Order: sequence, then structure tokens, then C-alpha cells
Amino acid sequence: MKKTKIEKIIDIYNASLLSISRFAQIIQKDRRTLTLWMDKHSCKEPNEEVLRKIEKFFRYPKKIWNDDCQDEDFLDIITNIPKEEVKIIDEGYLGGLKYILKYEDQERFVIHPQFPGPMYRDTTVPRVYRSKSTSEIEAFKQERVKKMLSYSFQTTEWYSIKSLLMFCFSPIGNFYTKEQKITILKLMYENFHENYNKKLYFFDSFSRKIYGLDMIYTSINIKNNVIFFKAPLESVFIEVRNKKLIERIHRHFTYGKEAPIHINPNDASKILEILQKAIESNLTLSQAYEQINEHSVYGAIFKNNISISVQQKLSLPRH
Repeated sequence: MKKTKIEKIIDIYNASLLSISRFAQIIQKDRRTLTLWMDKHSCKEPNEEVLRKIEKFFRYPKKIWNDDCQDEDFLDIITNIPKEEVKIIDEGYLGGLKYILKYEDQERFVIHPQFPGPMYRDTTVPRVYRSKSTSEIEAFKQERVKKMLSYSFQTTEWYSIKSLLMFCFSPIGNFYTKEQKITILKLMYENFHENYNKKLYFFDSFSRKIYGLDMIYTSINIKNNVIFFKAPLESVFIEVRNKKLIERIHRHFTYGKEAPIHINPNDASKILEILQKAIESNLTLSQAYEQINEHSVYGAIFKNNISISVQQKLSLPRH
């Protein structure tokens, strides 16, 4: 017996492993409509707009709705990786912002090229770059900030120790005032401290050869089998849907033996607090290292990120 379009939509929903709310949001219908379809209480065929939204989000070909697309052909489309594994997202600043919000809507796993991430920066330094803004752009920014600072929002964020130290102490390429640095460190401390929905990692980009992973914004969505990263062009992203590659990168940052040497996320907020106090007291990089070495077990990993000429003047790591 041939599947109807509604039956195909229900199969796609089941294969997606998404919540009813999220799937309803994608097709822009209320949950009640989706529930009626699932319970077979509605036989009215979905309109073309619903079909196009499903095609666009899951990147399915239009032929998926054809009557002759059944059984193995249909199953192959909804379970296999699309042949187009790399896609260029070039929709301007607003389009790029919407794209990020779409794939980081429920949770996110991000490797940041710089500390802090743009979301934290925007809370304190709204206009850093000479780019035009609109009320719609600012509204999306605020929506992102509100969502990701929510206590229940799940986020995993990786930053290199190098970028953390540059934010705190570098006089080059650093547009933050002392007060702004303190505000951002306090905000991130409050966001991550003793919150099991959020994990903050600082990793040593000099401990092994991983050059590149700490140079670009990389967002991994393992549930939807997509990874995207910032291209070296304004507001352009590269989307990748190669399952093996995505799993390999995700594993690299989640599996203990493969992950870069890093600070335990349970201790990350403590490091933020130490650096905040160092900035408040106008300590130098060397003095801040001594504080970290005295009050944590991470003296060695921080010393490894300081230039050799300065290292020679520092005390030995305690652990």
C-alpha cells in the first residue's frame, strides 16, 4: 500500500528524533496539527509550503513526495546522507545569524577561535566592528543572548588558553577596556559556575599539533549530523554533512584519550574568577600565572602558553 504524504511526514519525524515542538516549528504548524496526523485523525493533505519546508530543512529532493517514491527508495532518502555533503551559506549577516540560531536552537557544541565568544562580547561591547546594523539584526542578537544565557540551555564551549590570556593581557588586537573584561569574566562565571547544563573547556593549543581547530568558529550538531564553520569571508559559513568526519571531530573533543589537553570544566569557572581578580588588581601576565599556579593545579598548562623568554622568569609549576 502506497504511503500518503502525511504518512511520509510522520516517518520523517520519527527518523529525525526531534521533539514534536521542534518539528512543528520547522514546518510552522502547531503541535496539535502534528498530533492529529500522527493519530490519523486528519486526512487533509499538507500544503506545498509544508513540503517545501521539510525539503529545505532536511535537504530532501522533491521526488520524495511522488507516489512512486515508496519502500526502499523512500527509506534510502530519509536515512542516508545527502550526496551534497558541503554547502556554502552566503546569505549576508542577517541570514548567517538566522542560520546559526537554527542549528544552535536547542543546544550547541562550539569551538571558538577567540575568547570570549561573540554572544558574550555583544552583551558588553555592542558595536565592535564597522558594520551596518538594523533593528531586526539587533533583535536576533538579543534573542540569541537571552536563549543561551538561560540556565537550562545546554552549551559546550571550547576556547584555547592562548585566546583567554590574550583577552586578559594582550595590548595588541584587544578592544576591551579593563571594566569590560571584568564584566565579561563575571558574566561567564555566573553562566557556567555549578550549572550542569553548561560546560566550559580551556585547552592547550600548544600541547599537540591541532593547528586550525582553534582558528575558526566551529559548531557541531551531532544530532542533526551537521557541522558548520566560519569561512574567511564576511558572513559566509561552510556547512558539512559528512557523517564520518562530523563524528571524528566530535569524538576528538569528547573522548578523553583523544581530546586536547584541557582544564577540567568543573574548574573552568575557578580560572575565570582568578583572572577576574588579577585584572581588578592590575596584575601582569606573569603575576597572574603565579596566582593560577598557587591556587590551582593548572600552572603547567598555563606556563606552556606563555613565551619562553617569560617562562624563564616564572616559578615552577606546583603540580
